[in-house]
Amino acid sequence: MKFFAIAALFAAAALAQPLEDRSGGSGACPTGLFSNPQCCATQLLGIIGLDCKVPSQQVYDATDLRNVCSKTGAQPLCCVAPIAGQALLCQPPVGA
Repeated sequence: MKFFAIAALFAAAALAQPLEDRSGGSGACPTGLFSNPQCCATQLLGIIGLDCKVPSQQVYDATDLRNVCSKTGAQPLCCVAPIAGQALLCQPPVGA
């Protein structure tokens, strides 16, 4: 049953629309898995982001991401394919 739930999450992630890249290509988040800059209200267990949103403006680096997120009281995170405001795998941006 757990396998089915995890498989369904990954299938939903594969069907989700690609996120607009607002990192500016300059390193707000690393390339690869954790390449989606997000402003999340809460981070649980160091890997789960809750109530995540794409930054409200273009960000150029980790410090810029932190500044943009702090305007709304959110935490800057680099996440793997967030779905419906939730991100299962997140890490803080390097340098923020």
